[in-house]
Amino acid sequence: MTAAQIPDQLNVLLIGTGGREHALAWRLCQSPHMGTLWVESTANAALLELGSPCPEEFSLKRKYYLERWLVQEKIGFIVIGPEGPLSDGMVDALASPERPIFGPTRAAARLEWDKAYAKSLMRQTSIPTAEGRVCTTLNAALAYVTERDEPCVVKATGLCAGKGVSVCGNKEEAIAAVRRCMEQREFGAAGDSVVIEERLEGQEVSVLALVDGKTITLLDTVQDHKQVGEGDTGPNTGGMGAFCPTPLLSDADLQAVARDVFVPAIDGLRRQGIEFRGVLFAGLMLTAAGPKVLEFNCRFGDPETQVLMARFQGDLLKTLWLTATGRLDEVEFSFDPLTSCCVVVCSEGYPGKCATGRSIKGLIPLKDYDLKRAKSMMFHGATKQEKTGKKHAEILTTGGRTIGVTCLGDGLAAATASATECASGVEFKGAFFRHDIGFRVLRQRQTTSHTTSHTTR
Repeated sequence: MTAAQIPDQLNVLLIGTGGREHALAWRLCQSPHMGTLWVESTANAALLELGSPCPEEFSLKRKYYLERWLVQEKIGFIVIGPEGPLSDGMVDALASPERPIFGPTRAAARLEWDKAYAKSLMRQTSIPTAEGRVCTTLNAALAYVTERDEPCVVKATGLCAGKGVSVCGNKEEAIAAVRRCMEQREFGAAGDSVVIEERLEGQEVSVLALVDGKTITLLDTVQDHKQVGEGDTGPNTGGMGAFCPTPLLSDADLQAVARDVFVPAIDGLRRQGIEFRGVLFAGLMLTAAGPKVLEFNCRFGDPETQVLMARFQGDLLKTLWLTATGRLDEVEFSFDPLTSCCVVVCSEGYPGKCATGRSIKGLIPLKDYDLKRAKSMMFHGATKQEKTGKKHAEILTTGGRTIGVTCLGDGLAAATASATECASGVEFKGAFFRHDIGFRVLRQRQTTSHTTSHTTR
């Protein structure tokens, strides 16, 4: 057997503990090739229902112990969800011909963990992106934002769990954002340097692609909602909700994005001797001058994964295996024609310090969860199960983005209405969520409809 031949039964280790990983595990467990699914010992309550917990915390600081454990449990495939292990070099440390890993190497993942490097690569390969400058000292950054007359965006160059970007409307806001990064050290070492860019106007779209080093397959498009408040107001978060697909990009637009963004990015890495295998995620701003790249991520997004997996039709385990082993051209999958919408129910205080340990009511019981035919899904992001001696164990909150309520519907309006209604049934002290996921597209459609109606009278 070679690494490119998927075994009849494959033991899988899934790295990551949040809603993205719950959605991936939900689909992975439907594969006829799934043997035993292992998850991290610190995983959320739903993941621990789907998989067996690793005996100890999975850390590269104990590389040799982990290698022995992987051999002992006959782990044949590893799927990495979050960006941290990729930037730490988990693929480089643990991948082998007998044990492929879905995810890029540390060098390839630099597109995400070093925004200055990503900006440089985009310039070298003529990928459309915002004009900007990398500043490595506080004085240089303050001088640059002070001399600018136009609004700008300040980004910490390192990993910040989706919170290191400040969209600034004036110089005062830009100066404050720079100081938070470089002086107050709000994001630690991630803010040692910053990228300061022009502020682009338009709607944001997420385009994700599977890449096996040579073949690039684009997935259906997603629109995420980053800001915490209704109407896209307030600070950025890791994601308050998303829907899929978005009508904002046509098939011709997607072909152009593949040609102008994904192909040059992969070719640019290859010219540096770097092969990319895994998911490449481009966050795009749809400007009047065409799509421009805001950032690259090198893994599945959250909550993008929830809405993608809700519509995914195929064998996810085989799909990821073939991607990791360089045979993506053999993959067959499709997406449900229905629209999916995810509304994230968050804990009080998010995206700042959150209250935890609060009992959650209104969840779909994990033991009754229909893995194959569910139209309403609750993906756990930050939960734990606590044995209380009662008949049913309690599910408690452990962080900010607690539950991703994801629903399918016949069109965006129906999917959004269903997800919002279901989210209102998830109850715990201080719970909140946005009620307007998809509002920009829905509002645009209403405007178009009214204009058409007016002109045809």
